[in-house]
Amino acid sequence: MTDIRPAATVGFVGLGKMGGPMATRLAGAGYQVQGYDASEQAIRSWAERAEGACPAASLHAAATGAAAVILVLPDSAVVRRVLDGLRPSLSPGTVVVDMSSSEPLVTRELAAETGRGGVTLVDAPVSGGVTGAVSGRLTIMAGGGPADVRRVRPLLDVLGARVVHVGDVGAGHAVKALNNLLSATHLLATSEAMMAAAGFGLDVPTVLAAINTSSGRSGSTENKWPNFIVPRTFDSGFSLRLMVKDVRIALGLAEAAGTPAALSAAAAGLWAEAAQALPDDADHTEIARWLDPERFPAD
Repeated sequence: MTDIRPAATVGFVGLGKMGGPMATRLAGAGYQVQGYDASEQAIRSWAERAEGACPAASLHAAATGAAAVILVLPDSAVVRRVLDGLRPSLSPGTVVVDMSSSEPLVTRELAAETGRGGVTLVDAPVSGGVTGAVSGRLTIMAGGGPADVRRVRPLLDVLGARVVHVGDVGAGHAVKALNNLLSATHLLATSEAMMAAAGFGLDVPTVLAAINTSSGRSGSTENKWPNFIVPRTFDSGFSLRLMVKDVRIALGLAEAAGTPAALSAAAAGLWAEAAQALPDDADHTEIARWLDPERFPAD
């Protein structure tokens, strides 16, 4: 099988905050992108922004003639439903690239199911947020056979600044969940530390500037607090409920492996409490509002 390079036809399902910019980048790189979303508005919005876009009216239209079909969807349940809808339209030799944040064991099951029809599944979730999706600076964690990952590597290189082949199918989704467990735990710890700093009378941006050249720095001190929490925009583009899902997936991996997970379980519990208290559409950075509603009152 040849690599899937520009000029190839690619189906793309999921044109939301992350998927829309990613599909736009592929179209701009010369791929014939057949974009579909359950929301007609999302399809129209993408088609207006993406030069060379080929909006698809159905899953069948998105998959027809495609060498690869990329999925950017909320969770494994949605991925399964979409694959059920796509399967009759997928030709043998097609590669499905699941760039969603999915459950690793379900990903392996779906790879086995699609494989029986001659279709390969590669999992390639991302980190980098909406900014990374727009700029093509995402980190992509790919899981699959070496030849399968090589085949879709030209696609992935358009979307990410770093593509890491982390193992067999399902490995990408495992690494993404573990990454988000770390990210979620960092954000909790950073929020508690910044609230302690404010309570002591310190200027939070000054504290962050000091920490960001010290050993306590993280993505939360370098990006989330200064860019989304201090200015109170809370618009990182990644929802709190998706973070809860990913943390639970990672916790499940630890429990299945029998490895220590006391801190992970505590973090998962706090995130779940925040999800119960905050609006359904809350950004994950709004956990700071839940921890300190006096400092960050709801609008």
